[in-house]
Amino acid sequence: MYPGLLTPLLGIVGVALLTLLLVAVRQPVVRRLALRQVARRRTEAALVIGGSVLGTAIIVGALVVGDTLNFSVRQEAYRTLGPVDERIVSTDTGGHDVASRLQPLAADPDVDGVLTAQVTQAAAVSTSSAGSVAEPRVLAWQMDLDAAGRFGAGGGDSGLRGPVPPAGQVVLNEPLAHSLGVGAGESITLYLYGHPVDYTVARVVPQQGLAGTGLGGRVNRNIFLPPGALDAAGGRATSVTMVSNRGGVEEGEKLTDPVTAKIRATLGPDSARAAVDTPKQTVLQQARQTGDALGALFLMIGSFSIIAGALLLVNIFVMLAEERKAQLGMLRAVGLKRSRLVGSFSLEGAAYALAATVPGVAIGLGVGWGVAVVAAQIFKSWSVDGGGLDIAFAVTPTSLLNGAALGLVIALAAIVATSARISRFNIIAAIRDLPADPGHRTRRRLLVVSTVLGLLCTVAAVPAIARSQAEQTYLLPALAVVLAVPAARRVMPRRAADSLAAGLVLLWTLVASVVRPGVFDSPSMAVYVILGSLAAFSAVVLVSENQRTLVRPLRRLMDRPTQQGLAARLAAAYPLAKRFRTGSTLVMYTLITLVLVLLTEISGIMNASVDRAVADATAGYTLRLDYNPQAVGADPLAGLGTTAYAGQISGVIPLLDARGQSTDPGHRTTKALETAVVGVPAGAVDAITFRDRLPGLPDDAAVWTSLATHPEYVVVDNFFGHTGGPAGKYYVPGDTLALTDPVSGRTEQKTIAGVLNSGLAFYPATGSSATVYPLVESRASVTDQFGPQARTASALVRTGQGASPEELAGRLQGSHLSASLVATPIASDVHRLFAANTAFFRLMQGFLALGLGIGVTGLGVVMVRAVRERRRTIGVLRALGCQAGTVERSFLWESGFIALEGVLLGTVLGVLTTWLMYLKSSAFAGLEGGFPIEWGPIATLGGATLAASLLAAVGPARHAARIRPALAVRLPD
Repeated sequence: MYPGLLTPLLGIVGVALLTLLLVAVRQPVVRRLALRQVARRRTEAALVIGGSVLGTAIIVGALVVGDTLNFSVRQEAYRTLGPVDERIVSTDTGGHDVASRLQPLAADPDVDGVLTAQVTQAAAVSTSSAGSVAEPRVLAWQMDLDAAGRFGAGGGDSGLRGPVPPAGQVVLNEPLAHSLGVGAGESITLYLYGHPVDYTVARVVPQQGLAGTGLGGRVNRNIFLPPGALDAAGGRATSVTMVSNRGGVEEGEKLTDPVTAKIRATLGPDSARAAVDTPKQTVLQQARQTGDALGALFLMIGSFSIIAGALLLVNIFVMLAEERKAQLGMLRAVGLKRSRLVGSFSLEGAAYALAATVPGVAIGLGVGWGVAVVAAQIFKSWSVDGGGLDIAFAVTPTSLLNGAALGLVIALAAIVATSARISRFNIIAAIRDLPADPGHRTRRRLLVVSTVLGLLCTVAAVPAIARSQAEQTYLLPALAVVLAVPAARRVMPRRAADSLAAGLVLLWTLVASVVRPGVFDSPSMAVYVILGSLAAFSAVVLVSENQRTLVRPLRRLMDRPTQQGLAARLAAAYPLAKRFRTGSTLVMYTLITLVLVLLTEISGIMNASVDRAVADATAGYTLRLDYNPQAVGADPLAGLGTTAYAGQISGVIPLLDARGQSTDPGHRTTKALETAVVGVPAGAVDAITFRDRLPGLPDDAAVWTSLATHPEYVVVDNFFGHTGGPAGKYYVPGDTLALTDPVSGRTEQKTIAGVLNSGLAFYPATGSSATVYPLVESRASVTDQFGPQARTASALVRTGQGASPEELAGRLQGSHLSASLVATPIASDVHRLFAANTAFFRLMQGFLALGLGIGVTGLGVVMVRAVRERRRTIGVLRALGCQAGTVERSFLWESGFIALEGVLLGTVLGVLTTWLMYLKSSAFAGLEGGFPIEWGPIATLGGATLAASLLAAVGPARHAARIRPALAVRLPD
């Protein structure tokens, strides 16, 4: 992922490492200081490297997920297209004329081949001793298989090689053979135009290239007939001419635009009789969009863990400086420059970061593979038609290099910045091991610079807030407040200034979406990173500055003259005294817990909204029927009102269907959107509800009424033209789009009258619903624009009381197999999609759980360092009679106190943030099941985190309890 980042990242890493190498070579004293510390503290070094490894692993894992999804979507081009770059579908009986006009293109240097075929929709049945198996949706192809084997040969295998089947035999692709449970030599019955024809399977071919091609579906169940079979059946097949561009499967896509222009020019006056599609270009664009969007989503989720990893490094180096304070003071006193001190810390940190790179990349690959395995199960059921997306693990060297380089850049930046800060200290105070003076006045230069920058941020924030620009709305006011802190410290105590600033930032973070509700309509995922980070950091600063007030209820326990009271005092003393390192650890816990709780709450909201979503999607209609209107015989809808279905079917609404192309009302792309135009009878679906309505339309019924009286009005759902990632709010009622009939070329301007809460009932069950977007208007409008292309090919069915939609669906499909009827229980689809979404959120929770590993590791490092730092203090306490158990207990309580505080902060912020998003974000539109608080999962999360934190502190606590007083007070560390 992100090949454009590779060169800059490698350049930054190269410059940084070259600079550090020069420091190491030219300054041997600095080099020896750095390497000596690495060698002396091997346990601590291993913990630091472990934290860095997790940070790098999360970055690499997120990029590998993007590679996997990108590759998986691109495989659709290999499975369903192969050498097919352009597809020309005849829209009337003049298919032969269109095909004849296109044959000269075969001589074009940009074209590898031209192949014409005929196709029709059919149904198939196989019978065995175990019973009959039916497949209602089959594409029956008639083409020259010899020519098909040579088609696009310059770019590789066409996917359909082999002898032409003799009369009475057919070739099946693997999806159809698997669906029917047959193999070579077995018999099937094919319903062509409603008439049964018996065939023997000559062979089964893989779903690859031409063998898997279709008319837009992800999974095409194809049967290849002997020559003349369709002509003999007596129906009207659709003529399809396929063009292969010069180059391979993906390379040929680059010539799509010029070849498409040549196709249109070659068709000349016959252009109105054919629809020219560019399926491969569409598939590959979707691959890039899907991979980038979902990879960015995992990177956004992982960014909180990355921040935690950077804080771990900062915390460790602050502790290292504190531990070596006297030594550093002596070095500075004898002439070591501050810049060389920074160089020593930077070299030490670079050694840790470099050591973490290779294992971090390796673990990141494992994380990416694990996500791919789980995602494969989720995505199989993540489409309305059930075709889903086959996930195949893939990784590119670019992503590995980007992940390793980005991990190094973040680690080195955190180390250098921290080193520069901790190298500023009073030399005399450091030598005498005196505490730093927090009461010094703010330097004048810092005061002036911060005040000027704060004013600039304030000025810039005004238009950003007025326009509801998401990232700037949160970030600029927060920066303005933070930059005002140096000035505030001049007029009020430091603690008061810091608390006031943190409180204001936290308040703005929580209420910004109330003041400007449009901030959540942005599709950008950076806003969620900014929101979570601001909330966590400001809350932790506020708590850290007021810890003494918060622990006041525990005073009675701490003041007891017992070993437990002493343990409680010791457990609270260190976090209160070392606010920065305690705060850094708290931020790690708070950030990760906040996002985990947020994901848990979103899953809960979705689960609570299933019943409402079913009602929105169905409006009382429990089945959607799709069938082939070209099938010979009785209309499938005509028999649904007979006594055969008495008590099972209480209503049928026929839908008029047409294939159209639309502009994007959200202006995300200039490409035409493939649109399933649906005409509904007046007053038939008034119970289907809307998220947004055109101003002046008071209720949902008024939208449907206006649709019948205003031919320019249409309705769409929230996913019209959606390309992945957060849905955002790209269009609203009143926005316009251009709807085109690809057959006649007639274009009409349409106005969105409403945005549906759920458009699930209007998605076609054709295997292409992931790339075809429904657009609903009145039957009269569809007939007027699309003419004979508009046909009744689907219907909504309301089942009778007590009737099972699933059982009725099976009965209808069996009764009308010759018409290729597919009956879809709408409620079952809703439940399946919600279950898949819930599983996806759990997958993200598992991915984010690595961040908890960083937090626990950070707490373990703090405890290990605390034992070493407090070695003499522990020795004195033990010498004065403090029991070993009390020392051990104090360390365990201290780690438990920090972890509990972080979990509680993250939980409260996570619930509050989700609640505000639920109220204001358009992403929650249609989820009206209420806002449940998932007490059980949250309690499990908190309990597991506390248990892991205590487990991480057991080792250091026991080590502290075993310290021998005589040695601790006499021997230097």
